[in-house]
Amino acid sequence: MDKIKPSFTWLKSRPICLLGFGFGSGLAPVAPGTFGTLPALPMAFLLHLIGVSGWGMAIFCAILFVWGIYICRQTEAELGIQDYGGIVWDEIVGMMLVLAFIPFYWGWWLVAFILFRVFDALKPWPIKWFDARVHGGFGIMLDDFIAALFTVLVLNVAQIWF
Repeated sequence: MDKIKPSFTWLKSRPICLLGFGFGSGLAPVAPGTFGTLPALPMAFLLHLIGVSGWGMAIFCAILFVWGIYICRQTEAELGIQDYGGIVWDEIVGMMLVLAFIPFYWGWWLVAFILFRVFDALKPWPIKWFDARVHGGFGIMLDDFIAALFTVLVLNVAQIWF
């Protein structure tokens, strides 16, 4: 299959790819992972407003994770490119998982966003190990899940101190 240069028009004709690209946020010409993480914020905010937080949001994220394996695999197949940077469904789910386990306060959310992006971009061990060895939709989702766990761990330790 030929490689595709995605555009918003291309995404609109492929609803699964539109989700894979975070409703278009993954089309950002620079730092698509960072821009792709942004949709998680209003999504989690709305869930908090309707009373879904903590373990309820984590269960929702588990569903989105499983669905994300399919979304990312299909988007990768449509593009013909393995683990394309614009596929950001994994960032959305990972960030929402982090937000499920930290205080519902803008300062915590800002720090969580930054820390999650650092773990996702730098990929410390074991994130890098899994990223290099696990591919396809599951691999795309897995490294962000681990980055989310690292972020939650660091923020929960910080919460104890502060």
